[in-house]
Amino acid sequence: MKIICIGRNYLAHVKELDNDLPTKPMFFMKPETALLPVGEAFPYPNFSQKVHYETELVLHICKSGKAIEEKTASEYYDAITVGIDFTARDLQSECKAKGHPWEIAKAFDCSAPIGSFKKISALKHPEDIAFGMKLNGEWAQQGHSRDMIFSFDKIVSYVSRFVTLNEGDIIFTGTPQGVGEVHAGDKLELFLEGESVFWFGVK
Repeated sequence: MKIICIGRNYLAHVKELDNDLPTKPMFFMKPETALLPVGEAFPYPNFSQKVHYETELVLHICKSGKAIEEKTASEYYDAITVGIDFTARDLQSECKAKGHPWEIAKAFDCSAPIGSFKKISALKHPEDIAFGMKLNGEWAQQGHSRDMIFSFDKIVSYVSRFVTLNEGDIIFTGTPQGVGEVHAGDKLELFLEGESVFWFGVK
């Protein structure tokens, strides 16, 4: 399975990091080893001094496809959850300054914790999905899918032009504003439409 991640997909987040506004979806990939095993804490990496959380809606691909048309893209995903795209922000900044790829800052082990998936058809408001993350019991990030620059269908269609999507792949769809640092001892709890879907600690 592949883990595909969309960058800069919420206007407020683009502004908070002083990035350029994208004109088409930006994507990168994480390996399967980026998934955090269920029941384990996130191990703070010893190669970074500034790891940021980025809370995101995550799509589950239910059917394989290539060069998918946007008008039929919704047939290729069936469930959704919330996940964290952990980012070694200090390493990412170094990579950006040198014009290097970001994988070293994004694709490291356990950098993609995800919650349990829920069928999109079972959501109360599938056209505007609310999600968020509490850090140590306090809201750290909250977002709505209506605020995405590129919709789920646009993302699936665009990515599939370059990379064949296979059943079981997952797509992180971008983070809203409010990203910040995590530290050892923190507890993160992820929410989808007000319901907790996952929690884990940082060690």
